[in-house]
Amino acid sequence: MYGILSSAAIFALIAATPAWAEVIKSEKARLQIETVADGLDHPWGLAFLPDGTMLVTERKGDLRSVTAAGEVSDPIGGVPEVDARGQGGLLDVAIDPDFERNRLVYMSFAEPGDGGNSTAVARGRLAEDAGGLTEVEVIFSQKPKVASTKHFGSRLVFDGNGHLFVTLGERSDEQFREMAQTLDNHLGKIVRINHDGSVPDDNPFVGKQDALPEIWSYGHRNVQAAVFDRETGILWEIEHGPRGGDELNIAEPGKNYGWPVVSHGINYGGTPVGSGAKTAPGMVDPIHQWTPVIAPSGMTIYRGEQFDAWQGNILVGGLRSTALVRLELDGGKVVHEERLLESRGKRIRDVVEGPKGAIYLVTDESNGEIIRLTAQ
Repeated sequence: MYGILSSAAIFALIAATPAWAEVIKSEKARLQIETVADGLDHPWGLAFLPDGTMLVTERKGDLRSVTAAGEVSDPIGGVPEVDARGQGGLLDVAIDPDFERNRLVYMSFAEPGDGGNSTAVARGRLAEDAGGLTEVEVIFSQKPKVASTKHFGSRLVFDGNGHLFVTLGERSDEQFREMAQTLDNHLGKIVRINHDGSVPDDNPFVGKQDALPEIWSYGHRNVQAAVFDRETGILWEIEHGPRGGDELNIAEPGKNYGWPVVSHGINYGGTPVGSGAKTAPGMVDPIHQWTPVIAPSGMTIYRGEQFDAWQGNILVGGLRSTALVRLELDGGKVVHEERLLESRGKRIRDVVEGPKGAIYLVTDESNGEIIRLTAQ
């Protein structure tokens, strides 16, 4: 195994690999897999502070900090009340691009209220000791609130130009899903707001009658993966299909992505979605689709320093596939796919590129983990 290495060199190599680590070989890289922290209750979102500390959400409503060594804090105070039923709860977390100056942290969550609940975004200032949030305010609340515990969407994505994208589900149930095709509501939409929740003047539906001005794109089902690639200026999103038809899309302003008129999947009961068509005039076809589904959640475009062969690849978490899905791109097309970590059987909820180009995964389990991937 170790060739002509001396016994001392072998001992040093073994000692340098933590007992909890595993090394695997992918098509284009060797990866060391380490569990950084465990014991988390269905963690959902992960974000890094400038000093390398992680913030992680637990769906039940707790926000915690985790050190690089894996020390998990008590719950951070000041988090808004959440509706933690079904797929709801405390969901994504993101750090203001100017965090070192303003210490603002953003959270998406299922907000209870008249009529049921909806996805909302709050922000607050993190104390210097990371023990609590102050000046917490809700800067966006999806309209309308409905009686559902499904499809909150909920990824938070900054574009580096003063804007925040928020992905929103269409709330799943048949009596609501058609609203993804109308512009007088936020169901099944991606919205674009300024950091304070105000509406950018150049949003595509500003000033249009019977259209909410926050809307960026529409006709989405349940977008739980999104990333803005600052090198290309592209907003990528991946949304859950029903039975089949998970979609990778480029979310462009004012565009209609088809749900629930068209889909590459079928309803859970086996009936067609809409007319059963996969495409329709005026509706954007997906760049890539998965049937059977991977149940996508969390994604990043790799731009780090550890995995040279993965530069520009999309890395996606799979809940049902229990895989880290790696996509190679040629322009706007997917030309190759590789699945990693399937055998571990962990539902991967979030994927984040961390310090020094390491890749961090969050597993959606009652004993949820933060996993770090580094090059070997």
